[in-house]
Amino acid sequence: MAKVSYYTKEGLQKLRDELQELKTKGRADMARQIAEARDKGDLSENAEYDAAKDAQGLLELKIAKLEDTVANARLIDESNIDTSKVSILSTVKIKHKKLKKTMTYTLVSEEEANLKEGKISVQSPVGKGLLGKEVGDIAEIQTPAGTTVFEILDISR
Repeated sequence: MAKVSYYTKEGLQKLRDELQELKTKGRADMARQIAEARDKGDLSENAEYDAAKDAQGLLELKIAKLEDTVANARLIDESNIDTSKVSILSTVKIKHKKLKKTMTYTLVSEEEANLKEGKISVQSPVGKGLLGKEVGDIAEIQTPAGTTVFEILDISR
């Protein structure tokens, strides 16, 4: 059973672009490397040829996985997001109760997560702990550092 993942329009387009790049440029580069290695003589003792064939196998595996991901991707309609509760694509302003520090995160699919951009996965401990919460709620979340307590200050999209 394939895993269904939810994406923003931009995130899904990025996946499709990467897949197209691998299928065109990636395969062409691999074919060139194999041809160059083949031209170097006896294939039975040609480590360069073996390495190129192994790399080709890895490329095809990556393409197959991406094709599966894209086939099972679902686009999220951002206009239908309920901002009364934290859900995927919610932008949540939270306050770390112990550190008295305020942070803002957007909850996204695991594949789109990027902490530098303030995007955390709904599969992460913090993401899971925030899901379903409302403004004013307290979320006690088990993290690798122990239990962390956050207050939900605002939810937007």
